[in-house]
Amino acid sequence: MIREAFHDTDFTLPVVNIQPEGDVTLVNLPTYFEVRFPEAGFGPDEVDTPDPARLLGYRIEVRPRLKSVTYHLGERTVGPTTSLGGPHPTGDVTATYTRPGTHEVRADIVYTGQFRVGGSDWFDIPGEVDLEGTPVTLTVREAKARLYTN
Repeated sequence: MIREAFHDTDFTLPVVNIQPEGDVTLVNLPTYFEVRFPEAGFGPDEVDTPDPARLLGYRIEVRPRLKSVTYHLGERTVGPTTSLGGPHPTGDVTATYTRPGTHEVRADIVYTGQFRVGGSDWFDIPGEVDLEGTPVTLTVREAKARLYTN
């Protein structure tokens, strides 16, 4: 019943934040990716309390745990990793695109879970939950330099 309650958790789906902002980048410019978790649903280490009526009257708590993230960046895939990426210049999930075009990017997540009863220690729940992240369209443009005379 606990495993079923965990799998029925309203998990939050990761969203990819892209820098430069605006989901537009330039050819040969390093682009930074970061996973963000929307407020809706339960993300890593947030505690859900399933209805005790489903669990023989016991009040249990379940929490998703981050196992891995896989970044699908159009031209390449990064991961699985435990990195949530980050903003410019410190982020560790980057891509540099060599041609203009559009790419669908997303971050897929794998959650494991833990539970506890009545404030006890946390115990691992067997299995995992694989979720596909929300896709974002990234546009890669080419900038052309031009010289002008005054």
